[in-house]
Amino acid sequence: MFGRRRNAGGRDRDLVTQAEADLAVDAGETAGDELAGAVGPWDAEEPHPELPRVDLGSLLVPVLEGTDIQLIFAEQHGAWVTVRHQLSELQLQAFAAPKRASIWDEVRAEIAAEIGTDLAAAGGRSTEREGPFGIELLAHVPVEPGQPQSGVRPVRFVGVDGPRWFLRGLFAGAAADDPAAAAPLEAVFSQVVVVRGENPIPPRDLLELRLPPEAAAAIEEQQRAQQEQQQQQEQGGRFAIPPNPFERGPEFTETR
Repeated sequence: MFGRRRNAGGRDRDLVTQAEADLAVDAGETAGDELAGAVGPWDAEEPHPELPRVDLGSLLVPVLEGTDIQLIFAEQHGAWVTVRHQLSELQLQAFAAPKRASIWDEVRAEIAAEIGTDLAAAGGRSTEREGPFGIELLAHVPVEPGQPQSGVRPVRFVGVDGPRWFLRGLFAGAAADDPAAAAPLEAVFSQVVVVRGENPIPPRDLLELRLPPEAAAAIEEQQRAQQEQQQQQEQGGRFAIPPNPFERGPEFTETR
């Protein structure tokens, strides 16, 4: 089973490390019409539409006006990309896959079985249906993991098998059950480019995600400043001014 966060809609602060960057994208020239037409997701080695994309290592994620792209590293569940648009979000993860085998049918069955066994008591359930990317899984999972009294919310699992990779998407929020709300994020999913690389990777292992160089440099600078501040506080004794716990981390904006 793939390592995945069950609380797909909310953010689990206990799992998210400091290596996290918000990539607020203002892509005014990237209209929805430009994402229409040829439909992926695409392999990096095959011809694909040239669009503004954020390079996150194994995933090149298209930018769309009004979307925020966030890369999250979690200690126990690996890394994933979240694309937010209004009241909806799309989570993306790419995995290594066998050269001549599709795994979405197997993965989908495992997700459904987990929901049926682990989450049934909390009202969890799932059903398969045909969607824009083939068979998808519509599920109802607890709003708060481990808290059955929190109620349930809908989520959609979609999957695409590529050459030696598998891309999974999770739609949450309004996009889970509102086609109009889902359309912008479905357009994003359809134009994701997967960079598999040539390194041998065991099937089902996550493909590596990384920050863009400018984002990584900004985080390194922030960490260096925090270390210097901590050293100054230690030298200043008990009357040193404590760090502001509400100070925002670095945000990186790409304007197209």
